[in-house]
Amino acid sequence: MGVIADTSIWIDLERGFLRAADLEAAVEGDDVFVAPVTFAEMEYGFRRARGREQRSQRAAALAAIKARPCLAITDQTGEIFGRVAADLDSSGRPSKHRTQDLWIASLALQHGFKVLTQNRRDFDDIPGLTVLSLSP
Repeated sequence: MGVIADTSIWIDLERGFLRAADLEAAVEGDDVFVAPVTFAEMEYGFRRARGREQRSQRAAALAAIKARPCLAITDQTGEIFGRVAADLDSSGRPSKHRTQDLWIASLALQHGFKVLTQNRRDFDDIPGLTVLSLSP
């Protein structure tokens, strides 16, 4: 079994709000994977860093993330994304402002993985998705 760690997890690790041991305890021995959109979000944060200290901290976080296996977005992922987004929109739970989260969820559904996040509300309404969180 595997777990895709949402960008919120990596940001909290970078900022020192979480420890690597917290991540490992939350996934209970499952392998941790990264979604390509997480690389995009973290790269954006790195490039927007203010000052040398923040840039250095974010560079270290990016290096740690790059040590994890990254899942590829495929045509099957796209099909799942389209279905999930349409279903959410049809049910009155808009998908419009959470595109990156839906890519992560689609990858998790495709591979039968869980999602670990600090923002449960971004994922809890996606049918069939198992969501883990370190915050209430």
